[in-house]
Amino acid sequence: MSARLLVVLDADSTLIRNEVIELIADEVGRRAEVAAATEAAMRGEVEFAESLRARVQALRGVPTAAFARVLTRIEPTPGVRELIAAVHERGGIVGVVSGGFHEILDTVARELEVDAWRANRLEAAAGVLTGRVDGEIVDAAAKASTLREWADRHGVPPERTIAIGDGANDLLMMQAAALGLAFNAKPAVRAQADLVVGPVDLAQVIPLLPL
Repeated sequence: MSARLLVVLDADSTLIRNEVIELIADEVGRRAEVAAATEAAMRGEVEFAESLRARVQALRGVPTAAFARVLTRIEPTPGVRELIAAVHERGGIVGVVSGGFHEILDTVARELEVDAWRANRLEAAAGVLTGRVDGEIVDAAAKASTLREWADRHGVPPERTIAIGDGANDLLMMQAAALGLAFNAKPAVRAQADLVVGPVDLAQVIPLLPL
């Protein structure tokens, strides 16, 4: 299926207002330590994959039943439904590529009518998390290559691609797109983006979509 444009978003603090790993860590009283590590990773102070492994280790022992509670706390970002509808109206597709987790994103992406998504998976055994990531980690390079892969698969010219993110691990994806937008972003990301979206409202992106 061909598409006229491709918009790819990060998930945590972009598609949704939450940092999912922090909500999961809440289940075992470790939100503060995980939040501090997440903030450092998003600023680019530590290598993402290394940081993610350390943060996921803090989730060891969380029952997989906790995902249902976490889902009730997810807040879609203001304007996200309007942006997705506008992309679809223009014959485009919306993708989400995340350093977060399929266990939550699978439900959220379907509810928001996202067309394609990719994220990490959490290893579990006997109904509890082991503290390890299952499979390859979706890092900055994977985000960029996924954007290119989706554009190629759907016949979207490179000049009709947009990437939206907030953290340092979104920079390669933003550089791979024709237009890289910093949204709700850290200073290093704002400094390197093509444009900065000020209000936390994804509907502000609609005027930037190619017709």
